[in-house]
Amino acid sequence: MAEMEEAMSKLTINIHIDESKGSDSTGDGSLDKPYQSILGVYISKGTNDLSESILIYNQAQDDNTGEYIKASATALKSKKIIRNPFRVFGWVHRLRSQKGLIFIVLRDGTGFLQCVLTGKLAQTYDAITLTVESTIELTGKVVELPEGKSASEGHELQVDWWNVVGKAPGDSEAFNNQISEESGVDTLADRRHLVIRGETASSVLKLRSALLDAFRKSYSKLSMIEGGSTLFEFGYYGEKAYLTQSSQLYLETCLPSLGDCFCIQESFRAEKSKTRRHLSEYTHLEGELAFLTFDELLTHIEELICSTLTILLEDPKMKKIIESLNPSFKYPSRPFKRMEYVEAIAWLNERGIEKSVEDGGGPFTHSDDIPEAPERLMTDTIGEPIFLINFPKEIKAFYMKRIPDNPNFTESVDVLMPGVGEIVGGSMRMTGYNELLDAYKNAGISADPYYWYTDQRKYGTCEHGGYGLGVERFLAWLLGRPHVRECSLYPRYTSRCTP
Repeated sequence: MAEMEEAMSKLTINIHIDESKGSDSTGDGSLDKPYQSILGVYISKGTNDLSESILIYNQAQDDNTGEYIKASATALKSKKIIRNPFRVFGWVHRLRSQKGLIFIVLRDGTGFLQCVLTGKLAQTYDAITLTVESTIELTGKVVELPEGKSASEGHELQVDWWNVVGKAPGDSEAFNNQISEESGVDTLADRRHLVIRGETASSVLKLRSALLDAFRKSYSKLSMIEGGSTLFEFGYYGEKAYLTQSSQLYLETCLPSLGDCFCIQESFRAEKSKTRRHLSEYTHLEGELAFLTFDELLTHIEELICSTLTILLEDPKMKKIIESLNPSFKYPSRPFKRMEYVEAIAWLNERGIEKSVEDGGGPFTHSDDIPEAPERLMTDTIGEPIFLINFPKEIKAFYMKRIPDNPNFTESVDVLMPGVGEIVGGSMRMTGYNELLDAYKNAGISADPYYWYTDQRKYGTCEHGGYGLGVERFLAWLLGRPHVRECSLYPRYTSRCTP
């Protein structure tokens, strides 16, 4: 190892930069005669890739403090000069350089915020090689611009620290080379996951969401309840098509365009068992969120459940229905109990609860998926909502993020409710491009058909997670129904597809 480090040190060129004392014309990069900027290094050394051959010494400002706020949802709506420190995340929507300054239009799904890099912040390697659609983190002050200067909503972020979270490629793979105003219909369709990041496409999608919300409110005033119809189709314009099991992968592509998002639609599973909590068609509520931790994802799910219950219970008519059908219903206490998967296995084994004969019998091990019956027994015995977390990678989906210090387990969660069992399943998602490619391979899945999903890790990756909630299971828990079939307009299951 020492010999390798010595060899690497001989291959590395040490270059010094000093903005106040250096000179791009007379400097040579030594400690006594530093350059003034990284541009001087480019010009003098004539290299196109400083990151691999040159170690640059520069006074760094390590300050990522500041309150994280959705910039465009807060700062852009302010009509006063804001001097408090802000911390923002987002995608580089537009980028331009001018007289030693770099202007970045940041997008986070809720709007846009102009961010300005000055001085040394605009001279680093990351700044000079920054690309459109990279994900970045910045801190600074949001100020109101004087008359004569323009920016979105008249505000801009004066950056005092920034960092690249996920760098998008340049050159032939650059985002701007993937689609343009001259792109044909087929190209735009192939690159739809990138098209929706544009201002027009994202605006259409946001209006669509508002329109659907307006429809729901109108139907409510008319005492109409939203329903659904069965959409079993197997041929699609002469091609083989599949009914969706989940919208998750597609929903992830919406994060750079819309920010935190959700969808509610029908999902289909080829369920052959007739259990009390399974259907072949069910209403699926799914959400995806960016720039968050696993703990924050759990808090979000808990808030979603409790907030929804509060809204229902504040409606006298809905409260009466709940009390009538489920008089023993209790509003869940917070925070929800958190239980590790390995703790659940220990709980079952300590009480002599063994696997079924069909599953081989004997005690549960750390590679077993917990079936419905023992899961419900455990949940009903504990008698409160449970976040069952950190499942082994072998029994969870390939895209789930591994626990950094325990890669055999995933940052995953099942929400268990008494009387029903699992009503929500979720996880953090993998963020690394090569990591996801390896996951495809290990799962025996070809990566080619999922290029659009893998591209999310190429064009500005970030920590993100999501979940799926079965609406029928939620209703069965809330209303104390013995079977999810009671909670579906026209339940579909094995041997039943009509009426």
